[in-house]
Amino acid sequence: MTRPFPLLLRAAACVWLLSAAAPAQDWPYFSGDSGGSKHSALRQVNRANVTRLKVAWTYHTGDESDGTKHFIRSAFESTPLAIGGVLYFTTPFCRVIALDGETGKELWSFDPKLQTDRVFNLFINRGLAYWTDGKARHLYLGTLDGRLFALDAETGKPVPGFGKEGVIDLRKGVADKYPEKSYGLTSPPLIYKNLVITGSLVPDGEPQGPSGDVRAFNAGTGELVWTFHTVARKGEFGNDTWAGDSWQDRGGTNAWPPLSVDTERGILFIPLTSPSTDFYGGDRKGAGLFGDSLVALDAATGKRLWHFQSIHHNLWDWDLPAQPNLVTVRRGGRLIPAVAQVTKTGFTFVFDRVSGQPLFPIEERKVPPSEIPGEEAYPTQPFPVKPPPYARQGMRADELTGVTPESRAFCAKLVDGAVFGSIFTPIGAKPTVLFPGTNGGANWGGASFDPETDTLYVNSMDVGMIYRMVKRPEGSQIPYRPQGMGTPSSRFWDPNLYPCQKPPWGFLTAIDLDRGEFRWRSVLGVVDALLAKGIPPTGAPNIGGSLVTAGGLVFIGATNDKRFRAFDKDNGKELWTFMLPASAHASPMTFVGKRSGKQYIVIAAGGGNKYNKDFSDSLVAFSLP
Repeated sequence: MTRPFPLLLRAAACVWLLSAAAPAQDWPYFSGDSGGSKHSALRQVNRANVTRLKVAWTYHTGDESDGTKHFIRSAFESTPLAIGGVLYFTTPFCRVIALDGETGKELWSFDPKLQTDRVFNLFINRGLAYWTDGKARHLYLGTLDGRLFALDAETGKPVPGFGKEGVIDLRKGVADKYPEKSYGLTSPPLIYKNLVITGSLVPDGEPQGPSGDVRAFNAGTGELVWTFHTVARKGEFGNDTWAGDSWQDRGGTNAWPPLSVDTERGILFIPLTSPSTDFYGGDRKGAGLFGDSLVALDAATGKRLWHFQSIHHNLWDWDLPAQPNLVTVRRGGRLIPAVAQVTKTGFTFVFDRVSGQPLFPIEERKVPPSEIPGEEAYPTQPFPVKPPPYARQGMRADELTGVTPESRAFCAKLVDGAVFGSIFTPIGAKPTVLFPGTNGGANWGGASFDPETDTLYVNSMDVGMIYRMVKRPEGSQIPYRPQGMGTPSSRFWDPNLYPCQKPPWGFLTAIDLDRGEFRWRSVLGVVDALLAKGIPPTGAPNIGGSLVTAGGLVFIGATNDKRFRAFDKDNGKELWTFMLPASAHASPMTFVGKRSGKQYIVIAAGGGNKYNKDFSDSLVAFSLP
């Protein structure tokens, strides 16, 4: 249950949130504000009337790919911005579309002409950044092929004074030595004052490749202002964590999720991923900073202020996948500005935003060594004492699924002779079952934060992975690679994508950040074929995020069951469910219509991704009748 806050403290908890965001009726950032809260002060739609929500309009982008016409599948993961009654969003093909927020009528569109016959992991783009100096109004689009556009928000046309006729080539300075390797953006840039700050998506399958450096560009001209080297170079702090010259041209270590910035204090928070390759590190011995680190930078200069490495010498592809949440935590009657980082591993790390000091103890514990020749797994890893993990971190052989005889038989054959590892068990020569899998835990959808109760809401899935390490051909750059064990994407599930362990398989968890304890956990998602057999809700794999509102609701799609749901934020009770055209692997947003004064909730329903055979191009808006 929600603990009542003194009125003064509760009001103070909202100060940062309100100062960082535009008026509550708008949604000017990917997550509502620059700190990743995914919180709205709107309460027109609330617990009492949420069951009356109806579809207000649906817009079809025309941009989807099921892997037939184009070899690559699409993932519609965009969250629109709402500014002055206009919605701005991106499609999987990186097109930008502006709509009238109340009617869904298209106002303009911009096409960066992405080469759809090129090979990408997925066709994907999560959204835009918005900047204004009070006169000009710009949108910033990062594309899968490494371009950064500045567009006029009124017309959708490129801004002539930015770079070369409205675009700059992000590959320059980071991918020059690797012209054949991919470099791009999937998450939106971040705005701080007159800076456009970008992370990147880079390959992680070979040791060397394009750099994952984080960079800031002048919002007006596109000129480079600063660069932060995510792999510490010679003479820089952290270089001694790389054995010899293994840091040179090291790939990975990039910030592919959204970034956050404390605009009041000028602190930028970047979540970084694993150095490459992400399953073998014999050629990169040592902790390897700033791999898998939450790094706080001076947003104006890119200078490091503090960092925390969540995994030393990552061998499991457990990136920091989510935007850091800038939150408030109450301790001894005082409010502490904090940052919370959710992870693929199921851990939540919480730090003082300014000093970087953990707000709950973190212990370095011994973990198993690697049996692979040449590999040196790091001897310890950090474990937060609180909050407890929200995702499964291991499994026993007697926990094998029984949802259907066929699923049990398939999974039993899959694990025959396999090792059941605990978290941070290095993958060995035998098939190794590990939890979480490479998609988490949590993923890019991250968490939403309620400043009224200091509660973090995080959706997660319990889908493991099963790999073994095998030798590469003689003369390969590195001697070993991971080999999946006969399931799609090497995830620990059957051909129907039923996870191989007993359910539940997905959760929505409410975490009290003051006490470091769960307020509640709700099973998230269903499998319709199993419901038809009389099996209770199992939970489901999920990708995408949540939205929490002052109306007492947590909205979330994410699950691969096509549902869009609303939960009571205080107790986790499911209050409303709507069947979408396809699963919504995106994060919802909300805004108030400029003419009608009505609150709208909007979500992208694209299906596909890595979990569905059903595809759609639908952006769906809901309101009260």
